[in-house]
Amino acid sequence: MITTRDLMADDWRAWRDVRLAALSTDPGAYGSRYADWMDADEARWRSRIEDVELTVLLELDGFPVGVVCLAHDAAGPELISLWVAPQARGAGAGDAAVRHIVQRAADLHPGEPVVLHVKKTNGAAQRLYARNGFVVDGPNPADPSELRMHHRAAV
Repeated sequence: MITTRDLMADDWRAWRDVRLAALSTDPGAYGSRYADWMDADEARWRSRIEDVELTVLLELDGFPVGVVCLAHDAAGPELISLWVAPQARGAGAGDAAVRHIVQRAADLHPGEPVVLHVKKTNGAAQRLYARNGFVVDGPNPADPSELRMHHRAAV
């Protein structure tokens, strides 16, 4: 069973373990690199949790298998840093993560559409987002290798 758990700064070790697994398993999916984070101290990990609005740990039968975050700035709420461990892919963790972020964003920022950016080459992620209500806006103006998508419920 997939569960979601909102993390606080004191949960930095759980965030660290899953994030390092994500960066080492799927290095091309993120702007950050494993080498940038592998020696980060506790203060940096805590700060990363505090710098985004919400960091969510995904668990399968009580074991950490992924993470997703909600950032918010002047452009609105953004789903970022979604990752699911290979052994949990296909078990519904990605769907649970997206639904959780969309619901929390709706609670925190009613009427504001959640946006995200996804690599054009990541068809599996694009399908995950589409089946959970996201539609493509076009290329990400800041990175032509990515698509920009928004959740249609708030538009």
